[in-house]
Amino acid sequence: MAKMLKAFWRNASRGGGQKLREDCALMSRQLIVGLCLLLAASAWGREATKLASGEAHIHVGVLAVLDDQDTQHQWQPLLDGLSTALSGKRLHLHPLDPVGMERALKANELAFVITNPGHYVVVEARHGATRIATQTAAEGGDPAHAVGSTVVVRADRPLPEGLAGLKGQRVAAVAEQAFGGYQLVAAEWVREGIDAESGDVERLFTGYPMTRVLDAVLQGRADAAILRTCLLERWIGEGRLKPGVLRVVAPRPDSRLPCQTSTSLYPGWAFAASPHVPPDLAREVALALLTLPPDAQGTRWSVPADYQRVHDVLRTLEVEPYAFLRATRLEALARRYWFVIGGALALLALGMLYTLRVEALVKRSTAELTRSLDERDKLTRELEKDREAMDHLSRLSILGELSATLGHELNQPLATIANYTASLQRRVSQKRLADDALKQALQDIGSEAERAAHMLQGIRALARKRVVQRRRCDPSQLASEAVALFRGLQAHAPEVRLQIDSSCVGAAVMVDALQVQQVLLNLLKNALDAHRLAGMDAAPLLCRLHVQSGQVCLAVQDEGPTLSDEQRAHLFEPFFTTKPDGLGLGLPICRTIVEAHGGALRARPADEIGHAGGMVFEVWLPVLEAAQDLLTSAKDNPS
Repeated sequence: MAKMLKAFWRNASRGGGQKLREDCALMSRQLIVGLCLLLAASAWGREATKLASGEAHIHVGVLAVLDDQDTQHQWQPLLDGLSTALSGKRLHLHPLDPVGMERALKANELAFVITNPGHYVVVEARHGATRIATQTAAEGGDPAHAVGSTVVVRADRPLPEGLAGLKGQRVAAVAEQAFGGYQLVAAEWVREGIDAESGDVERLFTGYPMTRVLDAVLQGRADAAILRTCLLERWIGEGRLKPGVLRVVAPRPDSRLPCQTSTSLYPGWAFAASPHVPPDLAREVALALLTLPPDAQGTRWSVPADYQRVHDVLRTLEVEPYAFLRATRLEALARRYWFVIGGALALLALGMLYTLRVEALVKRSTAELTRSLDERDKLTRELEKDREAMDHLSRLSILGELSATLGHELNQPLATIANYTASLQRRVSQKRLADDALKQALQDIGSEAERAAHMLQGIRALARKRVVQRRRCDPSQLASEAVALFRGLQAHAPEVRLQIDSSCVGAAVMVDALQVQQVLLNLLKNALDAHRLAGMDAAPLLCRLHVQSGQVCLAVQDEGPTLSDEQRAHLFEPFFTTKPDGLGLGLPICRTIVEAHGGALRARPADEIGHAGGMVFEVWLPVLEAAQDLLTSAKDNPS
């Protein structure tokens, strides 16, 4: 201001007329604004002082849902009673519509407001008002169930079936922000799946007062009207409306009020204090409200009720203070971010096209892979047949090699049987046959016959082409039978020392017995050939059995020459042999048989395991439990 005055006198002394007029105008505007601010601050300070000292006139705004005269008639007795209870204070009533009350609250012209539950929630959110009491309907006496909506139609019109029956009809309401006059019914429509905003219901908003809604339905401009609960009965009682002219749509039988209502009941009107009201004054007014006797209509005031159900209604309708929920609707987001959504849809379409192309390529690749797998399975079956044929040929080869002296071995039991028979015949003719001699002779004949039959049975089983049959077997018994068959097929067979460790007691394997015996016969034959190449035909062969880490080991050890590392590297390859007349198929076939049983065939020098001698061939087979697991895994993963 000082600077402006200096500039003013400077311009005046220089004689600048235009500049002088502009400075005068600017200084005048600033002086007016400053004076207004000073007056407003002074008035606000005096008003706050008066409120605190108890000397002020207290202004109370009331939401006028009826005309001003009815509103004055309804609420003035309450304010008169409060003025009497609050000595030294005078309460003034101001009937206001929502717009007028909003303007008065912004200007801090109201100390208290009386409004419906829905409007109170908005006032609380916008201006920080605090409810100090809740109105209780005279008829019910429960502040939590005092406000509702009643939908009426003319008696000469069809009565809709429930609130959902109003779909497609013209419905009059006072305003979109009216809690009992519209929002409660609108919330019921939303729960029924009816979108009134989109045109499912033709809405007619008449504005305040609510008598306009009544006129709309009576004059036929609307098919139905939404009234505040108990207002219909009040108008009939006051003679404004004849009984029977209107009918209530979907009256609730469980209403706690004697009035007819079409919706649930919600907390009553709120008496709220503005943020600038001193706490002592708000407490004093609240105590006065709670102690006032019922008014002419029988209503009274109670402690503030819980307005959570009111919040639920406003949240359902997505209106203030929950209007922000509308901004998150899909249609709102679509309008706001249409370009982003369009781009995303374009990318999605491209992705779908790419996916379809990939799917077509995958189908083609899958078909090719299926054909390849079918061909592989066919080859696998053919290889299996070839392997079985090779196993059969291998057994025949072993029999061919071991049965060179078969006639000599069978001749022994047959010659013994013949000799005993001739001796018995001579003694019978000479009548010198004693019972003991006969018994011994018959026993020896039976033993030799059983020996020959057992030998022939083992040869027949090895020579027969058959389907693999796996069953529970005792590894000790398998080894014993293989050793016996080997010695029976050999002329002047060497001694075979069978050592069975105590860990084998009770152990069992799930194998094809003839295939395992085939492997052991092959290993014993190879050990015998190693002895013959080393000139040790009479040297004994060693066969050991033991259980280690859940596996049974059947080891055959010879005392022939030790194989070199290079020979051992190719030992199990087909057609590789260290024998002058060998084919090189025996050990590969044995390894295939053992691995098909989930085991392993290994070869190593005897000195690696602390034994003197040449080579040790070990057949490792899983015990019964481990074998079953491996077989199951092999079926699940045939590759």
